[in-house]
Amino acid sequence: MTPRILAAGDQALTVELSCEVDEAVNARVIALARSLADDPIPGVEETVPTYRSLLVLYDPGAVRGAALGPALLARLETLDVRPGAARLWRVPVEYGGETGLDLEEMARMKEMSPDELIALHGSAEYRVHMIGFAPGFTYLGGLPERLHTPRRATPRQVVAASSIGIGGKQASVNSVAGPSGWRFLGRTPLVPFDPAREEPFLFRAGDRIRFHPVTSAEAARLDAALARGETPVTPEVAA
Repeated sequence: MTPRILAAGDQALTVELSCEVDEAVNARVIALARSLADDPIPGVEETVPTYRSLLVLYDPGAVRGAALGPALLARLETLDVRPGAARLWRVPVEYGGETGLDLEEMARMKEMSPDELIALHGSAEYRVHMIGFAPGFTYLGGLPERLHTPRRATPRQVVAASSIGIGGKQASVNSVAGPSGWRFLGRTPLVPFDPAREEPFLFRAGDRIRFHPVTSAEAARLDAALARGETPVTPEVAA
């Protein structure tokens, strides 16, 4: 589709690039956000990438929406969509237990053992499509098709922070505790959202994630390291 500019209140515009959700569209969204960060249009204050659109917040005292819209469309014409310095996170997961609420049931649904399900979940490389819903909540593409699973008919009132989830064709990393109808396989000791951290959100749109299982003892060791203020897991950055 032809990109569209949509008003989002009196201090924001949405640049909508497609009606479809796919990696190429999302890469273009992130490239536009990166372009505006590297070479800002005066008056633009913040951008929020989503699956298929970019929210652009602006200061109406510095630029009017009627002028900003055409400037954004012009920026799209010259957009460099080559990937930037992609970060790859190897995310430890303690599967099962108190936060792996649906591991056993999902394994039965898929006619595989829990270990086979864990291996399949960890075999994929996931793309961070967007951060949203709650601060730091991480929406992931790349879930193996055999793990596509409808959400629960009855949502749970509370799911723990840092839970590893599946909802339909998507995977996720919960950021804060809250209600959810997604299904959950375990939890990571990593903290996706920490308002006291210099960069509160651990993951960024465009990052890559690979999950790997750890024992409860290893998860406890990582919990303790993080509590001491250490950073036991850092991303790899492609050259």
